[in-house]
Amino acid sequence: MCLNTLCAILCFVLTVSFGFVSAQKCGESVFFRPNGNYDTNRRLVLSTLASNVSSQNNRFYNVSVGEGAGRIYALGLCIPGSDPRVCSDCIQLASQGLLQTCPNQTDSFYWTGDNADKTLCFVRYSNNSFFNKMALEPTHAVYNTMRFQGNLTAYTRTWDAFMNFMFTRVGQTRYLADISPRINQEPLSPDLIYALMQCIPGISSEDCETCLGKCVDDYQSCCNGFIGGVVNKPVCYFRWDGYKYYGAFGDEAPSQPPTPLPLPPPPPRDPDGKKISTGVIVAIVVSAVIFVVLVALGLVIWKRRQSYKTLKYHTDDDMTSPQSLQFDFTTIEVATDNFSRNNKLGQGGFGEVYKGMLPNETEIAVKRLSSNSGQGTQEFKNEVVIVAKLQHKNLVRLLGFCIERDEQILVYEFVSNKSLDYFLFDPKMKSQLDWKRRYNIIGGVTRGLLYLHQDSRLTIIHRDIKASNILLDADMNPKIADFGMARNFRVDQTEDQTGRVVGTFGYMPPEYVTHGQFSTKSDVYSFGVLILEIVCGKKNSSFFQMDDSGGNLVTHVWRLWNNDSPLDLIDPAIKESYDNDEVIRCIHIGILCVQETPADRPEMSTIFQMLTNSSITLPVPRPPGFFFRNRPNLDPLTYGSEQGQSSSMSVPFSIDSASITRATPR
Repeated sequence: MCLNTLCAILCFVLTVSFGFVSAQKCGESVFFRPNGNYDTNRRLVLSTLASNVSSQNNRFYNVSVGEGAGRIYALGLCIPGSDPRVCSDCIQLASQGLLQTCPNQTDSFYWTGDNADKTLCFVRYSNNSFFNKMALEPTHAVYNTMRFQGNLTAYTRTWDAFMNFMFTRVGQTRYLADISPRINQEPLSPDLIYALMQCIPGISSEDCETCLGKCVDDYQSCCNGFIGGVVNKPVCYFRWDGYKYYGAFGDEAPSQPPTPLPLPPPPPRDPDGKKISTGVIVAIVVSAVIFVVLVALGLVIWKRRQSYKTLKYHTDDDMTSPQSLQFDFTTIEVATDNFSRNNKLGQGGFGEVYKGMLPNETEIAVKRLSSNSGQGTQEFKNEVVIVAKLQHKNLVRLLGFCIERDEQILVYEFVSNKSLDYFLFDPKMKSQLDWKRRYNIIGGVTRGLLYLHQDSRLTIIHRDIKASNILLDADMNPKIADFGMARNFRVDQTEDQTGRVVGTFGYMPPEYVTHGQFSTKSDVYSFGVLILEIVCGKKNSSFFQMDDSGGNLVTHVWRLWNNDSPLDLIDPAIKESYDNDEVIRCIHIGILCVQETPADRPEMSTIFQMLTNSSITLPVPRPPGFFFRNRPNLDPLTYGSEQGQSSSMSVPFSIDSASITRATPR
């Protein structure tokens, strides 16, 4: 019987091999109100999930939108390397299926695969974060009703050994599709075993192996002896069959593993001709499997140690960059024409940036860190570790690094239109930024920060959001750059404190400057200043000399807002192109971002909704941070300190492009 209480799964009988295999599960315990905040956010997320997943190189995307009871967490993935269009169609099909079948359940998932489309994809959403959590139930299983022909015992031994071989590798990659050695069974039995295992990114390798191990156990308990089966759970998927599926195995003969797997020996007999006990047989099989696993692990460890001997640079546990990311110094020299002045793109506080061309004609931007720059070894490692893990269209992509000859070099994709400040603050160039482009830049930076704060595997605080760190591609789309001062948080961490404040004066919030406290709301403050700069077309620092401004852009905007004259802020260069409601809404959002109390500032997910949904009513803003009121001579570095307080803090910051280190004992 297929139904087995030990399995705790539901098996559906298919009389032929699989055509369309799907597992859709709707939550049964918690429900949401239709057309409420959660429902609105669910439809918003699912409507964009297909394009977001298919645009990622690893075909994986997760997102969180909303606050409180309306907050939704969603995830989508396809087989790595799958065709973007096929992936998008599959995700869209799954998303629409969940909307139709699960009208008001708050936690639902959908594994779906179609042989005709040659793909497998997964969509899940919930009102609770599940990105890094283990979940083994509910379970869904399907099996083929064609039984093995011929020597069932020999075939089962092959199947068991092959699945154990899969387990030794899938935990580290979270995805593996492989083909067994040839078995040469009876005509009606398959000659090869095609197995696919996949876990959602985010869970640990141990949890991945546990989930897939449970899938294999469930299949064996329920449906062992049939050719082909599928078992899936909320965090993992397992399928095997006697033919290729999902386009996961290529067109060539199997190349992995390269040699036949060692099979457990047949059951031995004792001198009297009787079979040895089941316990002895199990012990022999387990010993053989353990031996194979240990040998494989030993080879992996030896190979890794050999490859890392080529590194002349000490790396810690956080810097696990693969060899493919490393460039040799000669390649960099040739690409930049020996760092020619003609190829120099600019110079910042941490070094010089050059344009280069690789032998394959890929254009690159080479960031060569100066030996006396503020970015030392730790900052360099920090940028490599963080940026290498990030994949988003509104973030600059790191291609590699070089650590030879006492050099510290980062290699990025080349972004053709320089940085936002090059256009925004130049009287002649700013005319190229009409309001439509400026509004698009605000939206792109919003999406990039939302990814850093909520959608990436780690919560990342950039800590230096400003116009010069926003690069523009050929279509004037923004890309956030320069992660040398970024900090990543644990999953359950929301804020931190430092005794070394780094950043750019005018963009740093008061709690960070005065007490070293930073969180995602620190980036929100900087983003608010950036929005106001984009609207007015002037540097934040240009307001320091204005007698009637109170000392900075934030104060100037606050006074205009209170005087009901926010449109006086608009850059004259966009007078003919701006949309009145959009501009006022952006100014309103900018003021909300620079409020003095971090808790009052909106999350990036809320800002995204404010920008994309004009029907949302914006709250009344409170006074901003560094609003000096009637104290125009107040030093911002002592703002918020009571008389008699003392502390010591190293404060490296920059005004415009100049980096300054200032020790401020108080």
